[in-house]
Amino acid sequence: MSILVTGGLGYIGSHTVVELINNNFDVIIVDDLSNSEKFILDNIEEITGKRPIFYPFDLRRKELLTQVFDAHHIEGCINFAASKAVGESMTEPLKYYENNLFSLINVLQEFRERNISNFIFSSSCTVYGQADEMPIDENTPLKEAESSYGKTKQMGEDILKDFSRAYQKRVTLLRYFNPIGAHPTALLGELPAGIPNNLVPYVTQTAAGIREKLSVWGDDYPTEDGTAIRDYIYVVDLAKAHVAALKKLMHSNEETVLDIYNLGTGKGSSVLEVVKAFELANGVPVPYQICPRREGDITVAYANADKAERELGWKSETTLEEALKTTWEWQKYLKDRNN
Repeated sequence: MSILVTGGLGYIGSHTVVELINNNFDVIIVDDLSNSEKFILDNIEEITGKRPIFYPFDLRRKELLTQVFDAHHIEGCINFAASKAVGESMTEPLKYYENNLFSLINVLQEFRERNISNFIFSSSCTVYGQADEMPIDENTPLKEAESSYGKTKQMGEDILKDFSRAYQKRVTLLRYFNPIGAHPTALLGELPAGIPNNLVPYVTQTAAGIREKLSVWGDDYPTEDGTAIRDYIYVVDLAKAHVAALKKLMHSNEETVLDIYNLGTGKGSSVLEVVKAFELANGVPVPYQICPRREGDITVAYANADKAERELGWKSETTLEEALKTTWEWQKYLKDRNN
């Protein structure tokens, strides 16, 4: 079966492409390379022995997207294509609304016109805002998101709920918590442009001497050590959940499906706990400095992922320390590659 993966050379997308190929899916990638690099395609081929079909363009260019659908018998889509930095979304909200929503709508229009179903949306725990109770399950009420990025995820979910209902489509919304780590081969991992917005690549770049110090955004949160708490999930575990969700959709006897799943470990770790776990796992020091809080950040978020285990047969299996070891191996691979 041919599956379109938008943003398929990005961090989570590339790991998911590997898992799709390992499960005998044919993969077509569309990626504008704004959050990725072309060598990732070679590395996917090295890992799997198979080179996915790749189209380098922006999904807002609808005429090019139509050509892809004309050329291939696409039977489903996993949509990763989006700008994703919380901080940047607060200073450039229009960029986020245009890129994240127009690209999604263009793909959905092709699905409607061609009567295709089986759509998986890369959503985020940011849709919950700052939840009142932990852990967060799928019935936790959605609050107004704290960032423009989070708002695009809420809007994307609303668009897909209407799309599924109006056109009788099978749709799954996957709400990730915080993906970390790299492929065990060290050939795939997170590739932030400039100073990382996410904690773990910032940690590894600091450990590697690329950054002088890690910036810890706030130590005055109402948590045990004063730093914000998140649920850090290993990216390969996360990728496997996409394959499980896709298979469930494709095997469904229902014309209209709207499934929602949290994907996380069920355990929260503070920023400083992650720093210490990284140092312990890899034997490398991470100098850090305390900075003011970032606009758009929430205090605490961790998942109840029981529904995914119950309905998809999936659960996170990799410890924080194991995931952080793979991140350091990826950082060393990048250093060797760039030398």
